Formats: sequence, structure tokens, C-alpha cells
Amino acid sequence: MSHVQEPVAADPALTIGFLRVPGTTAAAQQTFDEDVTLFGYVMNVTRLWAYQPETATALFDLLRRANAAGDLSVRQRFILVAACASTFGDSYCALVWGNKLAAETSAHTAAAVLRGDDEPLSPSERAMATWARAVARDPNATTAADVHALRDAGFSDAQIFTITVFVALRLAFSTVNDALGVPPDAALRRVVPPPVLAAVTRGRPIARD
Repeated sequence: MSHVQEPVAADPALTIGFLRVPGTTAAAQQTFDEDVTLFGYVMNVTRLWAYQPETATALFDLLRRANAAGDLSVRQRFILVAACASTFGDSYCALVWGNKLAAETSAHTAAAVLRGDDEPLSPSERAMATWARAVARDPNATTAADVHALRDAGFSDAQIFTITVFVALRLAFSTVNDALGVPPDAALRRVVPPPVLAAVTRGRPIARD
């Protein structure tokens, strides 16, 4: 006979963002363990998604599937998330992915992208970042000319579709986190380069230690 594991109850006085901390299931514990292995601590956003860890896993699987053809390089993905998150006002993802972009390029380049200054990027990367911001700002305001600019930068229609799906899925993730009040991890204050920290001026403040 199969047994469904009951979640380990959490202290009802504890909160994550605007919600009470959920009980810990086996699936949630797995995501906690993965965070500790990767970062040395459990991210606030992982604690929130402990309500539905399988949904978070499915979302990230969907992001990987969207890029299954390898249309987007690691550097391009970092640029896209930094550009769309900072435009959307998601300080959490702007800091995390700005930090990743800084490690891939430089703190100066990452800070510039977060501020909307794409001068350090290549022409194709500038077109991509501009599109990510347009999608984050107002997808109904985009035009055929905006897409044509991506084609002029060397992107195929299939790549443009991949870029757009990737940005839209990242925005969906950010929307849940921001709406439910999850603050960026306190540890980010210590690991993110000062220029990147200074460039993130919108969104929720970093959590207190």
C-alpha cells in the first residue's frame, strides 16, 4: 500500500513574503538541499515555491525546453533576464542575474544593462536586450518594426520566438515572487558587486540579515 508523505508543519508565526511559511514535503526538501549545495543557503524564493515545488520544477523545465534547440547562449540568457527583470521592477532577479552577468562579463557591463545602457554589448545583444525590455514594459506596444530590428541584428524568426517565450516565462516567475512580497536574499548584499547593487533601484529591498 502506498503512503503519501504528509508535509512537516511549519511554525505558523514564520512568514515568507506575505504568506506563512509552508510545511516541508520531500519535494520541497529536495529543492532546499539543491540550494544549499549551490549557494550555501536556502533562497527566499525557494521557500516560497515550497508551496508548489513541482510547479517550479515544471516551469524551469519549460524554460529549458523553450531553448532546447540551443538558440540562446548562457551569456544571452543572463542579458535577457537582467534586462527584463530590471525593467519589470523585479529587484530579486535583477540582483541574482545581474550577479551572474557580472561574473560572465564584468560588473561594469552588468550594471550598465541593469540601468538600460547597452553600450558595452554587441549590436545583436543590444537588439535582444531592447526587445526584452519592450516585452517587460508593455507587450501590446511592440510593433513589426521592433521584430524587424531583431532580424536586422541576425536573429531568425525561430530565435525571436525563443527569446520572447524565454522572457515571458521569466516574467511569469517574477510576477509570483513580487506579488507575494518575497525580498531578495540578505546574502546578495555580500556577494553582488557594488556597481550591480547600485544599479538595482526598483523593486523590493534586500532582506535584513
